Amino acid sequence: MTEDNNDEIKEEIKPGISVDTGNIEAEPESKDIKMLEEKEHYELEYFSKEEYEKELTDLKAKVEQLQKESNDSKNKYMHLQAEFENAQKRWNKNRQNLRIEYTASVLKNFLPLYDSFKKAIDSANETEKNVLNNFYTQFMNVYKSYGAEPIPVKINDSFDYSKHEALSSIENGDVPENSILEIIQDGFKYGKVVIRYAKVIISKKPKPPEPEPEPEPEEKKVEKETYEEQVKEEDIIKQDETETKKHKDKKHKKHKKEKDKRSS
Repeated sequence: MTEDNNDEIKEEIKPGISVDTGNIEAEPESKDIKMLEEKEHYELEYFSKEEYEKELTDLKAKVEQLQKESNDSKNKYMHLQAEFENAQKRWNKNRQNLRIEYTASVLKNFLPLYDSFKKAIDSANETEKNVLNNFYTQFMNVYKSYGAEPIPVKINDSFDYSKHEALSSIENGDVPENSILEIIQDGFKYGKVVIRYAKVIISKKPKPPEPEPEPEPEEKKVEKETYEEQVKEEDIIKQDETETKKHKDKKHKKHKKEKDKRSS
């Protein structure tokens, strides 16, 4: 600092206060904060052994009761959760079944149109068949887009009650029993659900031939002929008696009429 600056500082200092004009250092203020902790005085209480055991028993019983209530609540929650999951599964399954039944019912209503296409194609000439086949192919593509298709059936296939409906059976020894001999109407299925069973005619075993009658012994033949002759004779006698009785009755009626005429 220059001498002029020192002189100015001396003039500003009040009398009676000495100041060191050397290096002026500002001492930082430090505050010690002390927390007073008030300590409470606890007095020890005396518990007898019986009271301690009783209190311990009560606490154990309370813990067991709370544990039991906790387990009951947990079991109830798990039971309700299982019921909810089962109900949700049943609801989803029922909804899926209803959708399948509704779709199958709608597809079944169009089966008469399929039958008409088949009959028209079978009875049409070549030009008409080409036109009808185009419509038939479009119709079948719509069916296949929904997952519906005809049930495959062939002649001589074994009868399957889950796919076929037997209208009648015919005796046939050339093929195994319950073999399909004729297809009356095609069947249809939607996925695994059968919309219409295939109507067929199946085979059955022919009846065994009747055994030939064994020749009768001569004695039985004679007895039979004798018995037949006796029966014939008895029939003739009865007829004669009947005719004689009729003749007598007729004669009696005639005589009675003549008598009545005379009396009148």
